[in-house]
Amino acid sequence: MKILLADDDPVSRRLMERMLQRGGYEVITVENGREAARELTAAGGPRLALIDWMMPELDGPAVCREVRSRIDGAYVYILLLTSKQSSEDIVKGLQAEADDYLTKPCHPAELKARLHTGRRILQLEDKLVEAREDMRFKATHDALTSLWDRGAILALLRSELSRSKREHSSVSVLLCDIDHFKQVNDVHGHQVGDEVLEEVSTRLLDAVRPYDAVGRYGGEEFLIVLNGCSAEDLEVRAEQARKAICGRVFSTSDGSILVSMSIGAITIQDWDKTDAIQPFLKEADEALYRAKAAGRNRVICANTLVA
Repeated sequence: MKILLADDDPVSRRLMERMLQRGGYEVITVENGREAARELTAAGGPRLALIDWMMPELDGPAVCREVRSRIDGAYVYILLLTSKQSSEDIVKGLQAEADDYLTKPCHPAELKARLHTGRRILQLEDKLVEAREDMRFKATHDALTSLWDRGAILALLRSELSRSKREHSSVSVLLCDIDHFKQVNDVHGHQVGDEVLEEVSTRLLDAVRPYDAVGRYGGEEFLIVLNGCSAEDLEVRAEQARKAICGRVFSTSDGSILVSMSIGAITIQDWDKTDAIQPFLKEADEALYRAKAAGRNRVICANTLVA
């Protein structure tokens, strides 16, 4: 594990560096507080730090305050090295948001124990961050397909419409429905139905650009948000999505089956944030209905360019 050692005294710095290296740490050394703050706030910087209290440019407490002022990045566990032993000085260091302190000269066993505590706290913090991100993902993504869920894809659509208004661009929406999906479930079983939904999700993601968005709108329906897609490009982009589904067979646990998709599409331009999005989704849904009525496995674009 990387650890930053900041000390302006070369002799003390070298002795401490050797001690840390014997403990298995990858040691990064700096001579002043400004360099320490730069290293600790850099992307991928050390997450453990031993900072001498008295240093040029920034002292130890000032380094702590600068590191803590970041609004992003992983947590850094900071131990202050000090010859100060008064309660007032210790309180001052801790109030600067240092995590711990060591009195110089350090006893190797005490240093090892305190660094072990720091590593344990960082591991716990990582687990909390992982749990938080997992909860956030589950709150916004469909459990089966891992696509955006209905609420999240609609929120994302609103966000992209607001951005397109500022940039004087357009957003196109594809409302997609798997043809005869009930028959897939009835003939092959719900497990195969789930396999089809997962494969459809993968193919739709592959058919769009990385900055487009695909969500599960409900059941066998999917909503695709195409950023910056004009009315002139809409049919081509929608056809790419349709052909991604019907272009090759689906391999399932019950054998190979053919799947197709019908799509209703609409382009929205100059959207006002006070407008509801439901009328536009209704137009896409009506276009989807016409695609189904016309024989399925096709794209119908709504006639209206919303402006």
